Amino acid sequence: MCGIAGIFAYLDVAPPVDCGELARISARQAARGPDGSADWVSPDQRVAFAHRRLAIIDLSERGSQPMHSADGVLTITFNGEIYNYRELRAELERKGCTFRTESDTEVLLQLYADRGPAMVGALRGMFAFGLWDARARTLLLARDPLGIKPLYYADDGWTLRFASQAKALLAGGAVSREPDPAGIVGFHLLGSVPEPFTVWRGIRALPAGTTLEVDAVGPDSPARYYQVASSLERRAAEAGDPSGARTRLGTAVRDSVRYHLVADVPVAVFLSAGLDSGALLGTMAELGVRDISALTLSFAEFRGKPNDEAPLAAEVAARYGARHIVRTVDRAEFERDLPAILEAMDLPTIDGINTWFVAKAAREAGIKVALSGLGADECFGGYPSFAELPRAVRLLRPFHFVPGAGRLLRCAMSAAIGLGAGWHPKAAGLFEYGGQWAGAYLLRRAVYMPWELAALLDSDLVEEGMRRLAPVSRIAAELRAGRPLGAFDRVSTLETSLYMRNQLLRDADWAGMAHSVEIRVPYVDPFFLSALPPGDVLEAIDAKAAVADIPRPPLPDPVRGRAKTGFTTPVGQWLRAAAGAAEDVSFSAASRAWLRHVWQAGWTGVALA
Repeated sequence: MCGIAGIFAYLDVAPPVDCGELARISARQAARGPDGSADWVSPDQRVAFAHRRLAIIDLSERGSQPMHSADGVLTITFNGEIYNYRELRAELERKGCTFRTESDTEVLLQLYADRGPAMVGALRGMFAFGLWDARARTLLLARDPLGIKPLYYADDGWTLRFASQAKALLAGGAVSREPDPAGIVGFHLLGSVPEPFTVWRGIRALPAGTTLEVDAVGPDSPARYYQVASSLERRAAEAGDPSGARTRLGTAVRDSVRYHLVADVPVAVFLSAGLDSGALLGTMAELGVRDISALTLSFAEFRGKPNDEAPLAAEVAARYGARHIVRTVDRAEFERDLPAILEAMDLPTIDGINTWFVAKAAREAGIKVALSGLGADECFGGYPSFAELPRAVRLLRPFHFVPGAGRLLRCAMSAAIGLGAGWHPKAAGLFEYGGQWAGAYLLRRAVYMPWELAALLDSDLVEEGMRRLAPVSRIAAELRAGRPLGAFDRVSTLETSLYMRNQLLRDADWAGMAHSVEIRVPYVDPFFLSALPPGDVLEAIDAKAAVADIPRPPLPDPVRGRAKTGFTTPVGQWLRAAAGAAEDVSFSAASRAWLRHVWQAGWTGVALA
């Protein structure tokens, strides 16, 4: 895991690369790579790369970047890990390629020389990279299929800049800070910024599962090489066989964990009291990993309550012989860390606090790499949305076919809510949005609904932001495949392509990298997704519960029977206490308060000036 940056002055009339700007961009990403830094400038000063290294594979200086091919034609700056690099290397060696290092980075260079941009389809891992081809005079940017690693770029029509962090591009001093209404509206709707937008008009996220080529006339449009809906469609086309599904599920999990253990440093695990992380720990032990460190967060406010992770996590750690590290966080530490959290937060989000503290605990324990159970709920149907969305669409679909009916009912219900009716404000949108998949998903995941934004933001900003964001159409686009997906796979596609990608994975990156900790996610892997049984079979066998039986020995009964809480934090409670609010304020109201707090404390004023 690393921090990467680059500048390509692609137009002949563009000024040469400003090495000072590149240095400022790289310096803003220093926490991403404490083990080394270097840069490279092409002889004609039209291209320059920078790299901040967190050494995980091939710890020697030979693995340093930017790295060049033996003939000097190719240069790469790469963030991430390629877990199947040994197989790819062996394949290339059979073709006559020779290697100078033991790194996965060199495999990327040689694979590109062999296959060109199509090489991304062979990569099992998490990655974002910039690769300069001096012979073709092209820059290739690429991002992993599911969006584990971020990559941002800014194009002013003369020069293209890219980096692992959007704020790093701003730190260079040449990228405009003009606000982007689409990103700002997206955050206030969903609690995170939907890609490809950021909160700055001049900075874009390279979408997950795409590549971008830049030549002498500028960047092409991003080219998609992976889509979740299409992958699940191919999986659904297989004949479902529930009788062998549990075996297939276990094989897929073990295979993914095995690949995610590829490293030249110890690999730990973030352990909650839930099934997903416990299954990872049990599988690690079953695969023969010894001296495993398992990290669990505990909060003083939760002590002795059902959402205290520590007691059950300790039982799981003991079962699999792990060294259990419990890190307790209290409100005072949260308040001390909050300025640093907002500074590290690359784009505004209402999540990530839990990851910040567990990554902080990992750094304190000397851990550089840890597995996380993130992504399991999206695969196995662990969210309430897997039941709620199909039910809403089925019951409310008639209103979708009556022009104007949903809007009229929304206006009437909003008026009633304004007069004191005890409904949640989002309930007004049930009949307008709930009868279609995209609308029902927006209703389920939104923090605020579109008609509420005028009370939070400037009306002109809201109008432009909604027009460019087009949230319902953007959600619906994720479901497009050759043929309609089943209900389980539709929800899985939406949760994977939107909530997980734009919030959970992005938060895992900035919060982990702020502490120089690499977070690996075995459940977030396109090879793993394609190896699972079809969605209707996963639903039939209750895959979420079946995960408990994958390790040998299986997870203990108290973990199986525990209600899902995940890695929760008492942020809402802390905010309510600070504001003197009542303790019985709902979770939804607390989320809205936290969203406003994040925006006002970290993203108005200097962040957008």
